[in-house]
Amino acid sequence: MYHLMKKVLTLFLLSTPHVLCRKAELDVPLLSPVFSLLFYLIFLVLSAIHVLVCTSSESSCYLCSLPWLAAGGVMALVSALLCVVLSALIRMVVDGTLLKKRAAHPGSGWSEVGLLLLLGTVGHVLSLGASSFVEEEHQTWYFLVSTLCLVLSQETCRSCFVGDECEPQHRFHVKQGCVDMLPGTWQDSASYNTPEPGRTGKTVSLPEAQGSCKWWAVLASPWLVLICCRLLRSLNQTGVQGAHRPDFSHWLTSSDHKVQLSGLAALSLIVIFMLVQKGCSPVSKAALALGLLGVFCYRAAIGIVLFPWQPDNKVISKGIIEARFVYVFVLGILFTGTKDLLKAQVIATDYRTKTIGLWEIHSGLVLLAALLLRPHNLPVLAFSLLIQTIMSKFIWKPLRSDAAEITVMHYWFGQAFFYFQGNSNNIATIDISAGFVGLDTYMEVPATFLTVFGTYVGPVLWASHLVHFLSSEANNGSALSRACFCYALIGSVPVATYIVMVTSLRYHLFIWSVFSPKLLYEGMHLLITAALCAVFTATSHTRHTRA
Repeated sequence: MYHLMKKVLTLFLLSTPHVLCRKAELDVPLLSPVFSLLFYLIFLVLSAIHVLVCTSSESSCYLCSLPWLAAGGVMALVSALLCVVLSALIRMVVDGTLLKKRAAHPGSGWSEVGLLLLLGTVGHVLSLGASSFVEEEHQTWYFLVSTLCLVLSQETCRSCFVGDECEPQHRFHVKQGCVDMLPGTWQDSASYNTPEPGRTGKTVSLPEAQGSCKWWAVLASPWLVLICCRLLRSLNQTGVQGAHRPDFSHWLTSSDHKVQLSGLAALSLIVIFMLVQKGCSPVSKAALALGLLGVFCYRAAIGIVLFPWQPDNKVISKGIIEARFVYVFVLGILFTGTKDLLKAQVIATDYRTKTIGLWEIHSGLVLLAALLLRPHNLPVLAFSLLIQTIMSKFIWKPLRSDAAEITVMHYWFGQAFFYFQGNSNNIATIDISAGFVGLDTYMEVPATFLTVFGTYVGPVLWASHLVHFLSSEANNGSALSRACFCYALIGSVPVATYIVMVTSLRYHLFIWSVFSPKLLYEGMHLLITAALCAVFTATSHTRHTRA
């Protein structure tokens, strides 16, 4: 198993430069190495070694306990992966394709944002070898997203005011309803130069630009995201060192502040509706509104929040009818979105059909998350949607961020929101009550699904937003293919590295209290990442036409 893991990880790393390069396409050799003479030679050598070891009376291996057909399949897989890795390595070193692509596209080097994303990801992986960093991993993600906001602020300032030769610029480019910034020289306060060649669109004056996407909003958006993240850090204390400290959630969940909790929950649900309904069809908008109303009714039925006319001593129920009422709308929204996706998959439809379908699936997941999260965590969901809107409209579109960079940013924010809702690497922080919402008896499959989704709401919602954003911005599947590769890479590298670290630290004092629970979290996160990558792949192959 370790050998297979190392070969797959090596193939990922060898293919990384081809994916991160803005103009290069991912081309991993698969068929030619498998049907080469080297593959059969390696397979024969491994088979001979296997026969010698298994027929020896003094030694044996793991494959000896397997049937011959299963052992042959494992050896064939190892041989194929080894040939693919050798083929990719030879193509990179001998053919010099990477150097040629860099020479052909000298402007595709690393930016400050790309360098931060690379160093931050590598630093997080290396930090998993220390028990203190594992216990306080939320601090790592808080630091990374805060640093990312500062670097994005620098990028927006540079794009707005400083050109390639340190000249002031204020020029915007209209594309898909939002104004994109293009480098150029500033002429006066109301007129701007022609867009640079090779780009489509039209140049607009500053008053026109302010009507679509104001330049000061672009400058303020990273700082607004930073403020939102700082507010969320004060909502739930997590980890080991700060778990005992009072936070805003303890104040809200006390019985003396039920009115304040009810008002905050109602305000959060209104914000969620305002941010989500914009991309839904009229039917889905109505279903979303009724579903969010049902969420508040469910929490009022079990006695956590209050209606303005409701007495505090009202009889408390299980809220099963209210929760199932919400489940009906969740399934309806998900069914509508899936229908649009299948329509785009089977027949060539309007491109907007696919975009609406993806957003409605995202909306259904948001409604389910609002039902499963506790009322004091509803602001986490509202802030998550707000940051997604800010980043999409005022950062990724104006800065023309690369698909790989956008993918890593989504992954970072998904991990940060995993801890914003109060989770940690301790098994005791899992909210088991999410698996019993709307159930009168214990049912294993629904309870498991609801518990897993309620725990990993942050990563799942940010991944679904990534699929919608890249699908709405690109008219082909290359962006989603690159996003799928990057998401699989940054999801598998920590798991592979952590398995090696846990194996080497198996006699550590905190192996059962710190490292083993984290390994369970990483294993479940890897399964969710695999499912999300399958969705990425299925979505990238839809057929559509431009309206």
